[in-house]
Amino acid sequence: MSPNFRIAFRFLTAKKRAMVMSLTCIVLGVGLFVVTQATTTGFQALFIETIIGADGAVLIQDKIQAGHTSFETEHGSGVNIDTTQDNVKLQAGIEEPAPLLRALARNSAVLGASPVLKGSVDIASAARSDTGRVYGINIEEHLKVSNLGSKIVEGSVDDFRTRPAGAMIGRELADRLLIGLNDFIQVSQSGGPPQRFKVMAIFITGISALDRERIYLSLSDAASVLHRPTGVSYLQLQLADASRAPVESDRIVDEVRYNAQPWQEREKSWLSAFGALQVSSAITVLVFTLIAGVAMFNTLAMIVIEKTKDIAILRSMGYERSDVTRIFLWQAVIVLSIGAAVGCLFGAAATYGISKMPLGNGGISGIFSAKYYVVAWSAWHYVEAVSTAVVMVMIASIIPARRAARLEPGDIVRGTAQ
Repeated sequence: MSPNFRIAFRFLTAKKRAMVMSLTCIVLGVGLFVVTQATTTGFQALFIETIIGADGAVLIQDKIQAGHTSFETEHGSGVNIDTTQDNVKLQAGIEEPAPLLRALARNSAVLGASPVLKGSVDIASAARSDTGRVYGINIEEHLKVSNLGSKIVEGSVDDFRTRPAGAMIGRELADRLLIGLNDFIQVSQSGGPPQRFKVMAIFITGISALDRERIYLSLSDAASVLHRPTGVSYLQLQLADASRAPVESDRIVDEVRYNAQPWQEREKSWLSAFGALQVSSAITVLVFTLIAGVAMFNTLAMIVIEKTKDIAILRSMGYERSDVTRIFLWQAVIVLSIGAAVGCLFGAAATYGISKMPLGNGGISGIFSAKYYVVAWSAWHYVEAVSTAVVMVMIASIIPARRAARLEPGDIVRGTAQ
């Protein structure tokens, strides 16, 4: 142990109350920073998992063609809208999905691709009528690109798979129609003849917009209801690394000449909201770290005032200005080290405790569903918290340390030291 460190420790223990105040603020600053980042990042991760599980990492739709105009084309009883953007015409839908699926199968980054036929429909039960959206799927392919199988709360995927004219329906839509498992619904489009389906499964994705309007049918049944004997609306893809969806989307566009939309683009507004929430919560808890810096400044400034004679003795004994500076910076390092270590432990304990806390009224739903607070465990939260504390506390410590180093023994003896 160096003499400078021993002297710093003795100076610091002479101001126990001030030291404890600085230490407490550092502990709270580090700990609360970790907790807020863990909770906001946790809910963001749950949101991303939910939307990717429901709608895939990438959606491929709209064939890219050279063009300069916008027009409408009839397809059966449906309408395809062609739009022009930067001299590129996007023809809605995928008329021949088979070649596209074969091309995607050769892409090692793509884990699966599911053709989906989507359309707005009228739905009627014995008690009530409503509107919704039909999603025609091949269930085997769709389970590879979504978490639909794990979201079933009544019935099963096997029942849907084996039952002709079977349907899977969202919980909120089922409640609005006053129906349950094994009840029948009638589905029609644009005043066409209704077709009868039996509810074989009820799902809850946690996303209200999906659960209150979505009905899954087999691809052939959806084609019959929507009067689309050929083609699909889009392909839903799952990637080996969903975070690379923008890069893979650009590559897919170049390969197959279809518009590919990554999940980051689809959910840009929500991701921006989560990012803003992380920043705002970090700024809020940084107040504790700022207070810790101010407290450290006050503590060292008081020590400089009270220990001027001790500083004079040290300088008379041959201590250089750099030695005096190190003595006072060592005091900041001691408090900072203890505060950061205890703050990390406090943050970890608080994060674990929060993860076990139930959310009120049986949980939340809307953009995701959760019964408990969701947290994300990341070493970066601790690195960021400690780094912030180090910067603020050390900056606050430099001024009193330099002031102590400027004191001259002769000035102190004459009482003229400033």
